[in-house]
Order: sequence, then structure tokens, then C-alpha cells
Amino acid sequence: MSPLFSHLLIPFIIAMFLAINMGGSGTAPAFSAAYGANVIRKSLIPGLFGIMVFLGAILAGKGTGTTMGKDLFPPEMMSLSVVSIILFSVAMSLLIANLAGIPQSTSQSTVLSVSAVALYYNNLNTDKLLFEIVPTWFILPILSFFISLFIGRYIYRPMRKKGYTMPRAQNENLKPVWNALLVFMSLYVAFSIGANNVANAAGPIAAMTANELNISMDANFTFIMILSTLIVAPSFGIGSSIFGDKIVKNTGKEIVLFGKFEAVIIAFVSASLLLTASLTKGIPTSLVQLNVAAILGIGVAKLGPKNIFKKTQVRRFFVMWVIAPIFAFLLTLLLILIADKYGFL
Repeated sequence: MSPLFSHLLIPFIIAMFLAINMGGSGTAPAFSAAYGANVIRKSLIPGLFGIMVFLGAILAGKGTGTTMGKDLFPPEMMSLSVVSIILFSVAMSLLIANLAGIPQSTSQSTVLSVSAVALYYNNLNTDKLLFEIVPTWFILPILSFFISLFIGRYIYRPMRKKGYTMPRAQNENLKPVWNALLVFMSLYVAFSIGANNVANAAGPIAAMTANELNISMDANFTFIMILSTLIVAPSFGIGSSIFGDKIVKNTGKEIVLFGKFEAVIIAFVSASLLLTASLTKGIPTSLVQLNVAAILGIGVAKLGPKNIFKKTQVRRFFVMWVIAPIFAFLLTLLLILIADKYGFL
């Protein structure tokens, strides 16, 4: 084993560990709707999820990779120690959420972890963080909720009253169509996750690798991102198989009982908003929050706000969404302080 390979091995192992945790968390927004509508077996989810995440990362992940690897923090400062601390802190925050069975925002934890390092070095791109990334975190879930609520009230409910949305007696022949459409939407969501969330690990890894190999980031970033993605993306499927079952049950079965038409709405709205953020500005954002916002919008349209927002799972989601990113930020600061004190930076 070459010294350089040995040198890079630790951060790559941490990146894979992070990707495993991201895979567990990301399974819910991808397949909870299909699982909640009883159209896909749990055993098929990890493999399909992993394949589509990989394709999304390769075909549409460059924008978010650039944001995480270059735009928030100078890439030349992404050393082995710094990247290892960032990825480890995010992985720990996600592990806590996964063990609690709550889908968590990988992007928010990663952005705050990178921001902690950048603040420590007084080199944070505040314009990118405060005027592009953070507003997107608030705007997109609100859009997801209200778009789903609008569709639920003014499209889904009238169709349901006329018997168009449920494959019962008079339209039983539409059942395979709804099932196929719902599975397609789940794959679409997984593709969007790949386009956005793989960069949380691959972006910092790409910047670090370029530094270690003395390669120009501007000329070779895409190539290095592809190599990083080839290592990181498959771990999403592993994480899905380890953590996905509990998280899928929480979002797919315990918030609201889905019909197939509702599930298609949820998948389409959340994935489209995330993919838009990835392709337009390369903004790393939370698909789990977009997904849950869409679920809540449909739930409010069906059952009313009181019946949805009183549910225990919803409250637990909101609490964990606040705790995990803050934990990643504080742990990163602590580890950077320790590493700097003892000369590891």
C-alpha cells in the first residue's frame, strides 16, 4: 500500500461511514410513500435506492459538489484533518438521528459543519451561506407544504369524490398504472437525492484529494468528483439496508395512511424541488424536510391541521431537525480546537 493511499484511507473510510448514515436517512423520502401505499417490498428498496442515488450523483451532482467542496470554504484549506473532522461530525449527528428512527437533513448538518471550520479560520463565504443556502432551507419546505396542500384540496379531493383516484370496482384496471407510477416516482426521488446529497461527502473529499495530489481544482474538479462519487455513492445502498426499515416505517406508516395518488404527489413535489435546487444554484438542502412537508400538506388536506400536527412523530421530527445540525456544528468546533491545540492541523 502506497504512503499516499494510506494517508487518504482514513477520510475515505469516514466518508463511506457518513454515506451509510445518509443512505439510512435518505431511504425514507425516497420510498416511504411507496411503502406506505403497499406497492413495494422492503427487500427491494436498498438495491433500487443505491442504483438511482449513484446515477443522480454522476449525472446531476456537480453543482452541489462544487458548493460543498469549493464555495463555502477555500478548497486549498480542505486538508486531510479538516475533512476528516467535518465528515466525522456529520456522521455522528446522523447516526443519532438514525438510531432514533428519524430522517435527518444531511445537507444542513454538513453545511453547518463546514461553516464551523470556516468560522474558526475566519474564512466563511457568508454571502453564499446567508443569502443563498439558508433562505432555501426555509423557502423550499414551505413551498412543498403549500403545493401539496393545494393539490390535495383542489385536485385530489374532487377526484377522490368522483372515484378517480382509488383503484376500486369501476377502475380496478388502473391499479397497475398507479403502482408503476408510484415506483417510478420513488426512483425519481432517489435520483434527486443522488444529485444533492452525495456531494455532502464527495465534495469535501474531492477538494482534499486535489490538495493531496497537487491537482488544480478548477481544471480537474469534475473528474475528482466522479472518482469520489464512485466510492461514496454505493454506501448509500448499504445504509438503506441497515437503517432504512425503521425510518421508512416512521414516515410511511405512522404520519398518515397514504393512497397511491397521494403518494405520487408527495414524491413528485419533494423530488422536483430538490432537483431544482441542485441544478440551478447547487444548493445542498434537505429532501427529508421537503418530503415531510409534502406529507403534512396532504395530511392537512385530508384530516385537517389539528389531527396532523398533534401527532407525536411530527413533533419528534422537528426536535431532531434542530438538534442534529447544531450537534454537528459544535462537535466540529470542538474537534478543530483540539486538533489545532495538539498540532494536527
